[in-house]
Amino acid sequence: MKILVINPNTSAAMTEEIGAAARAVASPGTEIVAVNPIDGPESVEGHYDDAYAAVGVLECIRRSQGAGIDGYLIACGNDPALNAARELVEAPVLGIGEAAMHTAAMLGGRFTVMTTLARTNCQLEENVLRYGMRETCRAVRAVDLPVLDLDGEDAYQRMKATIAATIEQDGAESIVLACAGMATIANRLTRDSGVPVVDGVQAGTRMLEALIGLGFGTSKVNSLAAPRPKRYSGAFAAAAPGAFSSRKDA
Repeated sequence: MKILVINPNTSAAMTEEIGAAARAVASPGTEIVAVNPIDGPESVEGHYDDAYAAVGVLECIRRSQGAGIDGYLIACGNDPALNAARELVEAPVLGIGEAAMHTAAMLGGRFTVMTTLARTNCQLEENVLRYGMRETCRAVRAVDLPVLDLDGEDAYQRMKATIAATIEQDGAESIVLACAGMATIANRLTRDSGVPVVDGVQAGTRMLEALIGLGFGTSKVNSLAAPRPKRYSGAFAAAAPGAFSSRKDA
């Protein structure tokens, strides 16, 4: 089994951390390949970054064709290009935001999403509605730290305090980490807070293993059917639909 984990930003250091987090929970025999786009933002923190990161995600998938990929994981809590990626391939594609929300909902009746900067709250709130989690999600809370500043004890203590506040004030029973850069501290936060703190990188990895093991792929009926062949111009000419197979890489 081979899973491509895509970090939508261009930070190679973060890609290494994300790959390590996925490998830590992957089953024996599962190969984790962690990649990031060549072009794009160094972190994804808003609609503008998200738009360029989405193109990078799709390019990573295009470059992976023929590599025997069984499933794809988009490692950004905003889930950029998720449905577009699902159109491109028959193999299952998960976003860490969606995977973490579903996992948290199964572990507690109500969850809070913890993100980096408040400017991304609205994107996550839109995803809560899109994923049918309106009644389950109690809040989206920001720790007011940029993605690239999540390392260190001060950042950890701020996240720990945010979790304590949402448990007390919002009645949260589990926590969704909305940034792949938080993956390495999920277990510590779980121990210190007393509630499940879900990292979507690890949850998504295990979910993909289950879907692949069950033999499921992305439905190609109607909304997620392969893009219709047509001409793309300029810098996107090579991305024209039909230029590569949308079939599952077996």
